[in-house]
Amino acid sequence: MAVPEATLSHLNRADGSATYSSNGYTVVGAVNGPIEVQRRDELPEEAAIEVNIRPAVGVGSTKERYLESILQSTLRRIILTHTFPRTLIQLTLQVVNTPAPFDCPFTSSPLPLLPALLETAMLALLSASLPLASTYTSVGLALAMPSPVKKKASLSATAIMPIDDKALEQASSIHVFAFTADGDLLVAESEGLFAPEYWEHAYDRALELCIGSKDGRAEGEMVVEGEPEDRNESQWLRSVMQEKAEQEQRWKT
Repeated sequence: MAVPEATLSHLNRADGSATYSSNGYTVVGAVNGPIEVQRRDELPEEAAIEVNIRPAVGVGSTKERYLESILQSTLRRIILTHTFPRTLIQLTLQVVNTPAPFDCPFTSSPLPLLPALLETAMLALLSASLPLASTYTSVGLALAMPSPVKKKASLSATAIMPIDDKALEQASSIHVFAFTADGDLLVAESEGLFAPEYWEHAYDRALELCIGSKDGRAEGEMVVEGEPEDRNESQWLRSVMQEKAEQEQRWKT
C-alpha cells in the first residue's frame, strides 16, 4: 500500500483544514470552532461537536449518518470540549475521490471509507490547533481466510491485508481500528464472517501498524500482505506535523 499523502491548512476560510489521500480515497476536511451554537444545541459545561460528511456523488444517506455518529463519539473522547463551554466545534468532511465500484461482498459497506475520514479529521483538528487529550491513528484491515470460519482455518493460513480493491475481493471480513498515541482503543468496527481469535490477531496487527507496539511476529501469527514491516501511522502523523511546523517557522531563518 502506498504511503498516505496529506496537505494541511490550505483552506482560507476554515480554522483548520486538511486533505488526506490513501488507497484510492481522498477526503477534504475543514474545522471551524469554537463558534456560536444554537440555543437548542448548547451544552452548559462543554462544547457541542457537529460532524457533516458529504459523499463524492449525490446527497448523504444513512451510510453517511452512520459514519457521522462514529466520528462524533470518537472526537468527543479526543477534544477537550470542557475548555469551550456553550460553543460549537464543527467538522465538515467532503469525500472527493473513491475507488471505482466493483462487485464484492463489501461494495455497499461504509467501513472502507472510515479510516480516511478518521485520519482527515485528526489532521484537520491539529491544523486548527484545538486542545486535544491525545492524537490517534486509524487503519483498515481485510481478513481473507482459506475456508469458512466453521472449518477453523489455521491462523497461520489466514492473511491480513490493508483495505484496497484487491483485498476486498478476497476478504471474508473487514475491520477498522483507531488507537490513541498511548495505545488505547478508540474505534473497533467490523463486518463479515470471522471468529474471535481472528479479530484478536487483526487487533494486534492494527495496533502494530498504528503505534508500532509489537517488536516481532509471534509464532503462528497471521501473514500480512502488502505492508512494509516498519510502517507506523503514528510516526507518519508526527512527520506530517513536523513538516508543517518547519514550514511555518521558515520566516525566522
